[in-house]
Amino acid sequence: MIVTTAQLFKHAYGKYAVGAYNINNAEQAMGLFKGCIQSKAPFIIQISKGARKYTDKRMLEAIIRAASVIFPEAIFAVHLDHGDEETCYDCINSGFFSSVMIDASHDPFEENIAITKRVVDAAHAKGISVEAELGMLGGVEEDIKVEEGNACLTDPDEAKDFITRTGCDSLACAIGTSHGAFKFKGRQSLHFDVLEKIKALVPGFPLVMHGSSSVPKEEVDRINAAGGAIAGSMGVDPNEYLPAAKLGVTKVNIDTDGRLVWTRVHREFFRDKPGEFDFRPPGKIFIEEYAKFIASRNDFLGSSGQLVDLRTSLGK
Repeated sequence: MIVTTAQLFKHAYGKYAVGAYNINNAEQAMGLFKGCIQSKAPFIIQISKGARKYTDKRMLEAIIRAASVIFPEAIFAVHLDHGDEETCYDCINSGFFSSVMIDASHDPFEENIAITKRVVDAAHAKGISVEAELGMLGGVEEDIKVEEGNACLTDPDEAKDFITRTGCDSLACAIGTSHGAFKFKGRQSLHFDVLEKIKALVPGFPLVMHGSSSVPKEEVDRINAAGGAIAGSMGVDPNEYLPAAKLGVTKVNIDTDGRLVWTRVHREFFRDKPGEFDFRPPGKIFIEEYAKFIASRNDFLGSSGQLVDLRTSLGK
């Protein structure tokens, strides 16, 4: 069942965070649905501009519709990740998305507000939720690249003004995370002080953490042992997900970790079976491995086991 992120956040706020996972193909979709059903967790499917271009935007929509029939007990939102204004309107008018993110964080503050407000007005007219962003995360994700020297944390006072003037439904805050596999140097941690200040100014308002993959060392080590060359990577400590949720974070974006699982499975499979050319066996392995990973992250987020109570609260 597809719902809006606003519906998910109302149930989650202050108790747990909903995992937002990017998908690009059928194998990721199957693993994601399986993992969330196994852990009895609601979730958010994130589709990026790059994912919509990978095959055809209608292909992913068809895959998700099919998965929702295969797993009728699933409760999830379909969300555009890091959309520009044009892409937001396309998704709003598609009749498929229940949530969009407008990312105008690279623009000046007043321009960010103006762009976000236009998207909010268009989305709310069709009952669609809107996520906006304030502050800039460092790192690289598809066509988004911010040098670390240009990254900046979200200003709590600006966040309150931004939320009031735009009417957005959730806000992605820069609190120390970054996109990609190379997030931190040395001891890493979230800026809980910034979260606390934002929560105090906008109590009850849903906040979002981008760039929150944990980049598990064991995954990186296994990839490298199978011929990879990923060095110096470090991610967010998943033990910090739930404390962040207690401070108003209701959505945690996890993308890089899924790519690492895919890379590890396929590198090891073809290393051990160099004569194999059928892509379906490693695809089946990935589905199961990704499902296990998703369930483990839902445990850290506190979303595992929330499905029944959520369904009751939705009256479904």
